[in-house]
Amino acid sequence: MSLDTISSERLDLPLLSANHMEALLDGKVTDVGRTIGATISPRWLRDNAWLLARRARQIRDNPDAERWLLRAIVVRRGARPVAGTINFHGGPDERGMVEVGYVLLPRFRGRGYAIEAVRALFAWAERDTSVRVFRASVSPKNERSLNLIAKLGFVRVGEQLDPEDGLELVFELPVSRSSV
Repeated sequence: MSLDTISSERLDLPLLSANHMEALLDGKVTDVGRTIGATISPRWLRDNAWLLARRARQIRDNPDAERWLLRAIVVRRGARPVAGTINFHGGPDERGMVEVGYVLLPRFRGRGYAIEAVRALFAWAERDTSVRVFRASVSPKNERSLNLIAKLGFVRVGEQLDPEDGLELVFELPVSRSSV
């Protein structure tokens, strides 16, 4: 695997560069799939086109953010399907905080892939000494994510109103307390 790929027991998390994202948005799904060693479904692309466009813009505005941004969650079996995405919303802020975001296609849920991907991403991020706090903002209705962050030891620190997602509960986990 590439140096830009984080691996765990069952998953690979290849970095999707700005070039990959733009190629996907241009319909070059097979080419990008070949490059990252995965099979990308039309549903995954349809569900994530908005995110690809947002992260590509973010990288154009701040090229140093690329390594913190979007990664595919690739299941290392069979045709190596892309099961979802995982990312930080950007690099560490002045507090050393990075906020995680992830989503799995419905057919891949309930298998432990989300927590495995989060643990792998956190282990990678912990190598950067500027990272001191992980954050997750979760809808109070998202039971799966609430269960996941509870298993990791996150503590609720507040709530916020997201213009796109509505009410979110905000949780944090100091790096020294991570369970990776």
